[in-house]
This record gives sequence, C-alpha cells and structure tokens, in this order.
Amino acid sequence: MQQQIAVVTLGIADLVRSRRFYREGFGWTPVFANEEIAFYQMNGLILGTWLEAKLAEDMTRTSFGGPGSFALAHNVGTAEEVDAVIAALEAAGGRVLRPGDAPPHGGYRGYVADPDDHAWEIAWNPAWPIDAEGQVTFGA
Repeated sequence: MQQQIAVVTLGIADLVRSRRFYREGFGWTPVFANEEIAFYQMNGLILGTWLEAKLAEDMTRTSFGGPGSFALAHNVGTAEEVDAVIAALEAAGGRVLRPGDAPPHGGYRGYVADPDDHAWEIAWNPAWPIDAEGQVTFGA
C-alpha cells in the first residue's frame, strides 16, 4: 500500500466565510466549489472544506462534537481496492464507519475510524488520477 494522503477534508460551519478566509488569507482559488463543498488543489494533495453536517452525513456520523472536525482520505486506483483497504484497516484495529459504496457524485468510498476515532475515507474516484508517486490530481 502506498504511503500517501490524497485529500484532507475539514468540516466547516459556513462555506462563504471559509472560502473568504482561504481566498483572502492565502490567495487560494478553489478548483471546484458548490453550495456545500470547495476543493483546493495543493502540491500533491487536495484540501476540501465541506459543511460539517454534510461531512458527518457522508460518514454516517450524527455529529463531530465541535470545531476541528475533519476526515483524512486515502485514494486508491480501483473500486475493488477500497474494500480491500477497508478490510485491512479493520483487521489492524480500525472500526468501519461506513462500508464501501457508491456515493451520488460517483466513484466508490467507505470510512474507517482509527483506534483514536480519527476518520479515514478510503476512496476511488475515476476523475482523480493517481500517479506512480501516489499523488492525486483533481479532475473534472
């Protein structure tokens, strides 16, 4: 398994306020944004800011318990790899939060909590290619 992080998603309360912070504070422009999420292409990974309630819903959690909520993502090359990695993480002491399934926006994903309850999304997205070094690139 590649040692990489593909996407860091931060739960946020207000998308307009968040976009203003990243745009004005860092000078960053989203590569994709809608009414609940914004993605920023970084150097080798993608930063996502997602309305906290929607992020919790995607993980099938009822809440996060306050500021600082996030999900780390490990992207893989095929849908089949999602289930294999989830199984390996569960066998290593992780807790499956959401088994692999196909979300409405496409691809295939599931969630696992590490022993300290940090959420990891294991995802395959055919529009986000992964190169030989394990770097993911946002695609349309």
